[in-house]
Amino acid sequence: MNVDVSKIKGVIFDYGGTLDTGGDHWSEVIWAAWQQAGVAADKAEFREVYVYAERELARTLHILPHHNFHDLLDIKMQIELQRLSELGHFPASQVEDMAKKVALICYDSAKASVENAKPVLDALSKKYPMVLVSNFYGNVETVLKDFGIDKYFKKVIESAVVGVRKPDPKIFTLGVEALSLKPEEVLVFGDSYSKDIVPAEKAGCQVMWLKGKGWTAEEDATMHPNIIESLDEALDFIEGA
Repeated sequence: MNVDVSKIKGVIFDYGGTLDTGGDHWSEVIWAAWQQAGVAADKAEFREVYVYAERELARTLHILPHHNFHDLLDIKMQIELQRLSELGHFPASQVEDMAKKVALICYDSAKASVENAKPVLDALSKKYPMVLVSNFYGNVETVLKDFGIDKYFKKVIESAVVGVRKPDPKIFTLGVEALSLKPEEVLVFGDSYSKDIVPAEKAGCQVMWLKGKGWTAEEDATMHPNIIESLDEALDFIEGA
């Protein structure tokens, strides 16, 4: 592990995929929920509508600041499954009920992951000031409050609010500035190699990559000296150093 714990004075966390899935890309969580809910589609068709929904959410303001994570998931599933219906997979009359079913499965999964992360957040926040840096829709503070983890972060740097998105290293620089520290004194936790680890290192930060199932085979095959399989593993390393 190439982390100098003696230099760490502050911590930055990513949210999506890091705190709410345990390292897996959100597409994998939703795909598993589709299968559990009985949505009739193959993986290629799922990925097509997943990308369609992400682009639609980027184009149009569907998600508002007051929406919690369940609201967000319900909106995303409505868009995904409406598109699947338009492609002829099932009647439009089934979209709303199926979307609600999938959204609830995903929400329960996210809630369980966040609950698992809370002891680590609690322990780290007692040692270091922490900031959240996330590509999100403008409602991440509502999401954090809904899950009861807003108290751990002294500031939230959200792409929709600050106008900078990962993989631009500047968004991590904003996080470092919020901590009033030098980049090398900040440890960044993220689940995406291309959107978290690479830009955080470019910003001069230390990193830990919570690596789960990624979006691409290339990312799955990528290696790094600071890979962890769970946040507990990171905490053990920091406390044992």
